[in-house]
Formats: sequence, C-alpha cells, structure tokens
Amino acid sequence: MGDREAECEGGGSTPNPKSGETPVSDAVAFNNQSEILRAIEVVERDSLAIAQSYTSLFASLRLALSESTTTSLHHVHCFTDATGRLQESVLDAATKGNRYINSCLRLNEEMKSVDDLASQLKILRKHVDALDSAVNKILQVP
Repeated sequence: MGDREAECEGGGSTPNPKSGETPVSDAVAFNNQSEILRAIEVVERDSLAIAQSYTSLFASLRLALSESTTTSLHHVHCFTDATGRLQESVLDAATKGNRYINSCLRLNEEMKSVDDLASQLKILRKHVDALDSAVNKILQVP
C-alpha cells in the first residue's frame, strides 16, 4: 500500500497543491481532449466531404432527371404529332374508300341495265338468225 500512497503524493490522479505542477492525469486528459478535438475535426471534414458528395450526386441526378423529362416530353409531342397525322390520313383513306364503294355501287347498277341490253341483243340475234335462215331457204327453192 505504500506504493499507492507514493503515487498519489507524487502526481497520481489527485493534484498535489504543494508541488505546483500539473498532475499526470490532467496531462493525459489534455492529450485525450486534443485527440478528441482532432477526431472531431476529422469527422467534420469527412462529413463535409460526404455532404459535398451528396450535393454533387443530387445535382447530377436532377440534371439526368431533367434531361429524361425533356426527352420524354419531346417524345410525347412527337407521338401527338404522328397520331394527328395518322388520324388525318385514316380519315382521308376512309373518305376515298367510301367514294370507291359508291362508284362501284353505281357501276353495278349501270351494269344491270347492260345485262338487260345484252339479253335483248341475244334475243335480237336469234331473230336475225331465224330471218337469215328463212331468207336463205326462200332463195334456194328454185
């Protein structure tokens, strides 16, 4: 136990007011404080670097999102224009198709009258053939 008492008197953990010197534990605490302050400075520098890195990352992401949105918006406008033009073309084709169908229907009606005319021509031809053969019989009699 004598050694412990000597440590306490000679600058252990309790200050020795008679000697006027800084106790060893205060020097260790001072070293610990300076190390803690240095560690805090390192943490602050690292935190600042991380914050700047995040700021740069978010700025980059914001730019990429802006470009993507702009591209998407451009594609939507192009799609709208193409859809409008396609709609105009479809309407034009439908109108022309209806005109073609109506022309075919009119032609079909006109062809019915041509069919009647063809039937009449066939009947007339039979009569002409019959008349021709009757005339040939009369001319061959003598």
